[in-house]
Amino acid sequence: MATESLTWVDQREQLLLAPYAMFSNQSRGRVHAETEHPYRGPFQRDRDRILHSSAYRRLSGKMQVFTGEMGDYHRTRLTHTQEVATVARTIGRALGLNEDLIEALALMHDIGHPPYGHAGEDALNECAVDCGGFSHNQFALTIATELEFRYNEFSGLNLTHEVLTGQTCRIDKEKSGQRPLLEVQLVDAADSTTYDAHDTDDAIKLGLVTLEEMESLEMVRESIAHVRQHYTSLNEELMRKAVVHRLIERQVTSLITNCGNEFQDRAFANFQDAIDSDFVLGHNAELDQQKKELERFLYARVYRHPSLVTVRQQAQDRLKEMFARYCEAPELFPKKYQQRAEKIGIPRMAIEYIAGMTDRFCEDVHRAIVPSS
Repeated sequence: MATESLTWVDQREQLLLAPYAMFSNQSRGRVHAETEHPYRGPFQRDRDRILHSSAYRRLSGKMQVFTGEMGDYHRTRLTHTQEVATVARTIGRALGLNEDLIEALALMHDIGHPPYGHAGEDALNECAVDCGGFSHNQFALTIATELEFRYNEFSGLNLTHEVLTGQTCRIDKEKSGQRPLLEVQLVDAADSTTYDAHDTDDAIKLGLVTLEEMESLEMVRESIAHVRQHYTSLNEELMRKAVVHRLIERQVTSLITNCGNEFQDRAFANFQDAIDSDFVLGHNAELDQQKKELERFLYARVYRHPSLVTVRQQAQDRLKEMFARYCEAPELFPKKYQQRAEKIGIPRMAIEYIAGMTDRFCEDVHRAIVPSS
């Protein structure tokens, strides 16, 4: 194809992207056809639509792991999402993948999370056992295709096939039978990189565990040794930050090195070659085992910490009470939701409405609609 016939976006991608990346002009498009933008590619437009969505803004009021009762240092869903996007773009740029697609996928990946993190998700899934269950990954698709209203012509954000399919892959990673795009795999890897390091950071900062306790873990022990080799007199706070930085840097470097070598050896001709192969974007076996050891520790010692278990139970009770109240008194729904309740049923509407709430709004609504005992 002659250079003069390419758009500005196409020319830029030809210069910057590796052959195995997903190019904008290879996109399968949108459900509702739209005229292409003169200087923004389709995945950049997806990123912008997600960034400006109501669901994305609400992430600032949703907990990641720890609650506002524990202070305001720790991550929210919004800061976690931004960190995932940053890590993913760094790796994607080094590997020659499509950064616009990566960023869109990263910004979308958690927009379906309900209040109170995974505790809230578990509670809503239990409430929804008779109406399809609840998955934050599936709800993100519902938000993007049905619940966001920004255009007169259609509901939803009208995202590209690649972004919607990438999110679909998060629902059941084993179901599709074909590996996701490399950009999708990368966002999953960046998500894991981010929460392993930053949940460690938050847990130590909040006093749930100590750095000394975590030194029994090989990945943390290596990071501490690396920091001590370069710095001799760090105080406790700077040591924690330096170790967390090393945890991120080591994982990012591992992904770039391991995958870069694989790409060089395999010489994929295009994105289809890559996803048709047996290649899976990830770490070498040694670091993969170290990450699993760290994640087992975080689950046992942090996510199941008595202080968090108590808060988790209180949050789940609150959501279950609200669900029951909406089901018995659907007139409590705001009027604009009445029509959707007629379409999908009152129980499902209750699940969706609660899932969209921020933590604080959820607490306010609970006080307003659930009679005190």
